[in-house]
Formats: sequence, C-alpha cells, structure tokens
Amino acid sequence: MSSFTETGLVKKLLDLNSSQQSIQTLSLWLIHHRKHHSIIVKTWLKELQRAPSAKKLTFMYLANDVIQNSKKKGPEYGREFEHYLPKAFKYIAQSSPEPKTINNLNRILGIWGERGVYEEAKIKEYSLALNGTEAVPKVEANGNDKKRKAADPPASTNETEPTKKVSPSVVPEKKAKSEVVEVNGKVETHITLSPHQPDGDPPEPEELIKVIMELENSASSDGDVRAKIAKYDEAVMKLAALDRMEDKQTAIQLAADEYQEKLAKIKEVQKEVRNHLNKLPDLTSLPDAPGGLAPLPSAGDLFNVHHH
Repeated sequence: MSSFTETGLVKKLLDLNSSQQSIQTLSLWLIHHRKHHSIIVKTWLKELQRAPSAKKLTFMYLANDVIQNSKKKGPEYGREFEHYLPKAFKYIAQSSPEPKTINNLNRILGIWGERGVYEEAKIKEYSLALNGTEAVPKVEANGNDKKRKAADPPASTNETEPTKKVSPSVVPEKKAKSEVVEVNGKVETHITLSPHQPDGDPPEPEELIKVIMELENSASSDGDVRAKIAKYDEAVMKLAALDRMEDKQTAIQLAADEYQEKLAKIKEVQKEVRNHLNKLPDLTSLPDAPGGLAPLPSAGDLFNVHHH
C-alpha cells in the first residue's frame, strides 16, 4: 500500500467517485494511515468545501465508512471527525443540495444515532447544521425513495453489537454486507456501511466522465498497442488457453514449447537452403575454353569500332 503524503491524499480525494469500490478503497487506505488522522480529516474538510455540490455527499459516504470501520482499530477517526462534521454539514447545506442528498444525509444521521456512533447531543448538533433543526427529519419513503429503499446498501456497524431500539426517524435497512480484503499483507473484514448510489438513480457526472475517459484511453484503442498484442503468443491471446497457465512453471513450459516450434521451423528452412545449394552446378568443374577467354575490349576500342 502506498505511503502517505498530503499531496497523494488530495489526489485520491479528487479521484473519488460515488461507486462502492472507490469509497471502500480510499476508506481502507485512510484507515491504514490512521496515525495521520488529524491532517487527513482537515484535508478531507477542505476538499469537501471545494468539491461540487453533487460530490459532497460522496465525501460524507467516505467519512461514514472510515468512522465506522475504524472503530475496531481505535477511536482516532471518530473523535477527529466529531469536531469537523458540523462545518461539513453546514457547507453542504449552503451548497443548495438536492432533496435526495439531504435525505441520504439524514439517513446517515439516523443510523449514527441508532448505532451509537455519536451521542444524541452530537447528532442534534449535526442535524441543526444540516436542517436548521435539532430533530433529524424523517426520511419519507415516497417517490424515488420508495425505489431506493430496497436498492440502498445498508449502513451499520459490526454485527456483534447489541441490537438497539430503532428510532422512528430511521428507515429500516438491510443486513450489512462484508468483504474480506488484504491490507498491507493482513487479511481484514471490511463492512459495507454507506448508502451508495442507488441502482435506479443516474450515475454522477464525474463517474460517467471517468468511465468515458477510461474507454477512450483503453489499450485496444491504440494502434501501436494493438499491433503489439497481435504479435503475442496464441496461448496468451486466447482466453481459453489461459486456463492452462495455472502457475509460473506452466507458463514457462508454454513458452518453451513455442520456442521449440520456432526452432523446428528454422531448422527446416536451413535444410531446404542446403538442399538447394547442393543442386547448384560446380563452377570449378566447367571445362576451360581453348586458349582462355578473350579479353574484353577497352572503352577506347569500343569507341573506335563505333566510328569506323
């Protein structure tokens, strides 16, 4: 996993999109570098303030993922974010967000209250910054929200936590999904927490642009790259042949077989060349002309003959 630098962090935040993979990957990287939690959270807030209104929600999904998944590692992120979240919610409220953005943020606040991520007083403070009222508004399940209700991934903490009474302001969520990942050589379980982009909603513009750029810059769209790919061995070109390449030894054997085949072709060509040479007449065995060959006329002789 790459080392931490503030410049690298800013770049990763700029590249962040609303996909689950993007959020989870950056979340794991931040948790791995949690000893830099102070500068990380400050930079997160600064970039959230600069980000377009539509992307601010993605920053909150990232914060939610980091806060909850880092709890078993230590309280650093939870405590650090606690001081900066009021400003974050205030920045979002001032950016003229869409109603669905406010609904998703209130869903996160409700979940934090339900799971005890933050105390009730803090939840009220965050709600006041976002909604102008301490009470977290109930997320209405109508219109597009009805479609999202089943599509949203859950937002919850560890399954081992005791079940608490569900707040009336919280929309029931499905069971949390978890995924085993490897971080710096250690296998860890990462729980999917954030209610990411619903399946029925259109993707964010930034995500669409990124996908289009990747397609335009793909290897198959470059003429030189396509030419190089065309020269690859058939065992590499065909997907079916890749099934045979189970390990390094198999790959070496495939390469050796290819070289043996080429060597056999070279020897065959050499044999044909030798046979052709053997069939050519021996110039040394040709009879000598009597008296030898007459010398060729000089240029002067040719000129004189031409004028006579």
